[in-house]
Amino acid sequence: MRIFGLIGNSLKHSYSEKFFTEKFRQEKINDARYFLFPMSNIDEYRTLVQRYQFSGLQVTNPFKQSIMGYLEALDEEASMVGAVNTIKFIKDGTKIITKGYNTDIAGFDALLGNFSLPAGNSALILGTGGASKAVAYILKKKEIPFHFVSRSPVDAEIFSYDSLTAKVVSENRLIINATPAGLYPDIESFPGIPYEAVSKNHICIDLIYNPDKTVFMQKCEQMEAQVVNGLEMLWVQAEKSWEIWNQ
Repeated sequence: MRIFGLIGNSLKHSYSEKFFTEKFRQEKINDARYFLFPMSNIDEYRTLVQRYQFSGLQVTNPFKQSIMGYLEALDEEASMVGAVNTIKFIKDGTKIITKGYNTDIAGFDALLGNFSLPAGNSALILGTGGASKAVAYILKKKEIPFHFVSRSPVDAEIFSYDSLTAKVVSENRLIINATPAGLYPDIESFPGIPYEAVSKNHICIDLIYNPDKTVFMQKCEQMEAQVVNGLEMLWVQAEKSWEIWNQ
């Protein structure tokens, strides 16, 4: 039996187990199982991989960056992005080599493809964690200028929420929430930006998919912006992970 799963700090919000269990049922994949493995600390990863003979794992917050130090190899794009959300366990004789990939790249690319972005558009990425890295990678490929927004900016190129003015928000018409603010079960929280500056000319993307419509999305929708959640990103990145595991 091949064992797959998801590691992360809190997995109450996750649809991944449901997605793969249904996929296995529909496609009559009888030799695979997918489980959730909540971890409070990245060091628990070592114990986990000693306990189970995994074929593949997915990684969610807050371990997409810290997991990289536990892997033997990295895919080129994952290395460039600086975050991993998929691990493949590769048999090499008597050894198992773990290789990290980033399928969030494909997921966000597909999500962004639903919109027609006007020339000269620029973006704000809310958050600087692992998910934000894939977002930045795709924006760079599409030559869309962007700024990060963080609670703890490390340099002058990153806005703090306190320094984020209505003018900056109005000038950056693509806003991506890559933070866990609003994620189930903490559904009342939201990023602290000047929502009054959001307009019908904005595209506001929340990478969260549970709940379906976060407070961030509701506030942006009230200002007539286009809004979308991260559910399609989840499906695309999950299928990409399955493809990698079965290559």
